[in-house]
Amino acid sequence: MTRRTALRCATALGAVVATVCVWFSIFPVHAGDSPDRATWKAQYHRPNEIPFPEDDPYSEAKDTLGRMLFFDPILSGAGNRSCASCHSPSLSWGDGLPKAVGEKPLPLRSPTLYNLAWGQIYGWDGKFRSLEAVVFAPITSPANMNRKEDDLFAALAAIPGYQKAFAKAFPDEPGPNRQNIESALATFERTLVSSRAPFDRWIDGNESAISESAKRGFDLFNGKAACADCHQGWNFTDGSFHDIGTADGNDIGRGRLFPTSVKLRYAFKVPSLRDTARRAPYMHDGSEPTLEAVIDLYDRGGIDRPSRSELIKPLGLTAQEKTDLVAFLKTLTEEPEPFVSPTLPR
Repeated sequence: MTRRTALRCATALGAVVATVCVWFSIFPVHAGDSPDRATWKAQYHRPNEIPFPEDDPYSEAKDTLGRMLFFDPILSGAGNRSCASCHSPSLSWGDGLPKAVGEKPLPLRSPTLYNLAWGQIYGWDGKFRSLEAVVFAPITSPANMNRKEDDLFAALAAIPGYQKAFAKAFPDEPGPNRQNIESALATFERTLVSSRAPFDRWIDGNESAISESAKRGFDLFNGKAACADCHQGWNFTDGSFHDIGTADGNDIGRGRLFPTSVKLRYAFKVPSLRDTARRAPYMHDGSEPTLEAVIDLYDRGGIDRPSRSELIKPLGLTAQEKTDLVAFLKTLTEEPEPFVSPTLPR
């Protein structure tokens, strides 16, 4: 090798080393970490602000009004149910039931309301184009809250406290109407953000925030088990729809909206995994009682059929790997923060 060739090789090697050093200064690898783990961790930093749409921006007055409406049974026809009946702050903004119960038993479970501000379309089958569009579906459903719109508007307008709250939130068009109620409730719901969990403290550099078992579970989640193919990012969902091989019969999910699609038959929305340890039972129909049961389901690969997602297949997990995955999932749950229900206007 000539001196010039040797010098070129040394220069190229130095550039590679410098690049690697810069990479690991940005994404440091701690003792026991793999380069893959460092890369994966960089994808899970929490956002700093809640996004609100331009056509329904945040205001404190709308938030306050939406909070009152959310907890008020006046929204139900019988006056005995509120939004909080199915979405309780003490139950991670769900209800802890396999399937929701309104005026009648409902076919799907109540999803958590955490982190809805980052959603794109809503509902287990994605039939709602916005959070505002969701609002009146449960209110007016005969099987759920069973409240007629005009009766609700009249009842709210007859309460002086609500008259003032609507006027403050919507000075250009005061008074209860569909658009104002949608806007107020959607604004409040966008403020429901999951707390910082042990996982977040680990992502921010606190190596003692989670156990070694949980760290191995994180590696499995992003690697062999491939959970992160769908449960992506800090909110642990990409908002997509998949048949994971559980539903059957007439429980066809998004396939009801797209009846000619083979892949969307039995497809349901990927839920967030935030606060998941407190949100049993699991799946769209509450069919899996524990996190261990969920992992067993994915390990088996679900029902093999044309609609089943290509991402779903038997995993071959060992007993220790399953234990590590559960340990990781539990790090996404923080001790609940106190929530004070509002005083309702009269």
